[in-house]
Amino acid sequence: MADAKTEVAGDAMPLFYSKPEALNPARHGSLGLTARADFGFARAAHAIPVAASEMPAAMRSYPIVFIGPAKSPVIITGVRQNENLFVDADGKWTGPHYIPAYVRRYPFIMAEDPKAPGRLTLCVDRASDRVVDQLLAPFRDEKILPFFTGNEPTEATKQALAFCNQFQIDFNATRAMIERIDAHGLFATRQSKVTLEGGEILNLTDFQVIDEPAFNKLSDEAFLDLRKSGALGLLYCHLASTNSWTSLVHQASLRKADGGKSA
Repeated sequence: MADAKTEVAGDAMPLFYSKPEALNPARHGSLGLTARADFGFARAAHAIPVAASEMPAAMRSYPIVFIGPAKSPVIITGVRQNENLFVDADGKWTGPHYIPAYVRRYPFIMAEDPKAPGRLTLCVDRASDRVVDQLLAPFRDEKILPFFTGNEPTEATKQALAFCNQFQIDFNATRAMIERIDAHGLFATRQSKVTLEGGEILNLTDFQVIDEPAFNKLSDEAFLDLRKSGALGLLYCHLASTNSWTSLVHQASLRKADGGKSA
């Protein structure tokens, strides 16, 4: 597959995944993926990882902030814990808002092969309700895309591998940019006060942002270092995304007006 850093730190299980298994025909030859688009698994995710390459599209709909010791970039999709304002009760993502690659990738993921340390292999989350036995196809009112034909991966599996490989490349590139930004001391802890329609005030905490005054005071040499690393685009998209807090509040108001039916 691809040699790369893995997004999984230690024994931590990535968001959405609970039972990832390395795809192979012996174990998964009779299984396939339902063709329906269902994002119900993301309904409780109020923050979702995003890569630098996605930020120009994502910043229009979501605030982009950084979380945890690794300062991982995420989009904010909810103003409360365990609430994604962009996924409705039917598992549909609210249009025309951008759907992050991290979400579109599920239930596939790249993980380190225990038999070959440092090498990644394509896995699928067996806990996903979209992973089903092809023998059930006649009893289901939906198309099932098989993972294998005999011992050979199908086109659907090849596409999943290509998507996950590209995601891993983007993930590693983003990680390198974050490290360069952090080296220049540009991260600062912040909190945001959100006022919903009706006057309800919510305090969002435990995230970091780019310290814009510190960024503007960078030396020419430091600025050039960030430009060469490709990190400037990430920085500018993050700063521009602060305007999307308004979009988030609007989405929360729509959900409230709907009486929570979209939840």
